[in-house]
Amino acid sequence: MGKKPLFTSVCADLLCGLSIWALSACGGRGGSATAAPSVPATSSSTASALAGSAQCSATTAPGTPGGITLTAFASGLVNPWGMVFLPDGRILVTERPGRMRIVSTSGALSAPITGVPAVYAQGQGGLLDVVLDPDYATNGLIYFSYAESGTGGAGTAVARATLNTSTLALSGVTVIYRQTPKVSGTGHFGSRLVFGTDGKLFISLGERQKFTPAQDTLKSLGKIVRINTDSTIPIDNPFIGNAAYLPEIWSYGHRNPQGMTRHPVTGQIWTAEHGAMGGDEINTPQSGKNYGWPVISYGVNYDGSKIGEGTAKAGMEQPKCYWDPSIAPGNLVFYTGNKVASWSGNLFVAVLKDMSLMRLTMNGSNITGQERFNIGKRVRDVRVGPDGWLYLLTDETAGQILKVTQQ
Repeated sequence: MGKKPLFTSVCADLLCGLSIWALSACGGRGGSATAAPSVPATSSSTASALAGSAQCSATTAPGTPGGITLTAFASGLVNPWGMVFLPDGRILVTERPGRMRIVSTSGALSAPITGVPAVYAQGQGGLLDVVLDPDYATNGLIYFSYAESGTGGAGTAVARATLNTSTLALSGVTVIYRQTPKVSGTGHFGSRLVFGTDGKLFISLGERQKFTPAQDTLKSLGKIVRINTDSTIPIDNPFIGNAAYLPEIWSYGHRNPQGMTRHPVTGQIWTAEHGAMGGDEINTPQSGKNYGWPVISYGVNYDGSKIGEGTAKAGMEQPKCYWDPSIAPGNLVFYTGNKVASWSGNLFVAVLKDMSLMRLTMNGSNITGQERFNIGKRVRDVRVGPDGWLYLLTDETAGQILKVTQQ
């Protein structure tokens, strides 16, 4: 039986306004298992080129012709967090409570995969991202990040394992990286995993809601780190031989980067990062650079007080763009499919608080506009499927994989 569309998008200003009103009325951080709204999914656009650190929403992107259609591809997941397509078209997906499953090409869920290590499933912690080894087709290796408890509290860890898709089992599970130090608290673990064009593994790490460690270069809180898959450190990392820095650090001064992807042409790493109250950011972490948190920010503390020294400081990088008010970005991906010509090369951002999907248009490495699609659920991850369409993970107790097609 074919999947039934949940709702479709039209680009009418009236419907757009109604959807935004409904979203505000329902509250931004919902996690309910309620059905998707029966009203059409809508896109909203805001028109001039972004320059420097403008708001991501400050410009107009031409709307997607006809809008989008959402279809429930798979259901029955509990707070799914990360997914990756296997070579045969099935999807390997993580659930934050500590389970990993395979979703068939028809949307059926497997039993939980055995061999997943214990995770610290508290607050924002749990089983997080998952990626395939660049040579997965021959070696069967996967990598996954998770919150791990230990002396001092908890921190993000990354493990490598061999996946047997027939027996639904992991073997040879080996931890290849641990965030240091472990600290108290249940928030800001990051974490996304992305392979560079050279096969090195980038890991995004939150500052665990501790603020200042993001600037402490002898701690890996609030950092993007880069390692070899055998846990050693690449010899061309920016701080090799500098005793004032951990050798794995690629960039620092990050708050909570829960989105990370690689540009399909340039190979540049892009991140989506949570700000405080305002100040969610898109960044392109450069080797050895400082991205400012908590010294500079476009947001404020939750009590309205100022963060750090302002929005800019010499020696600290500016974001490509930012959102204020916050949207709570999840993962992001560049569109490499061939289904919608106007999407080619665009950056899509999963959105939690705003329960939406953002499309950012591009001119080279510059963001030129935004189109917003109302999803009505907290969107944690977004990926391009082998069929050329977008797939979303909804981070809810009745989580789903949604397929995005053009109407």
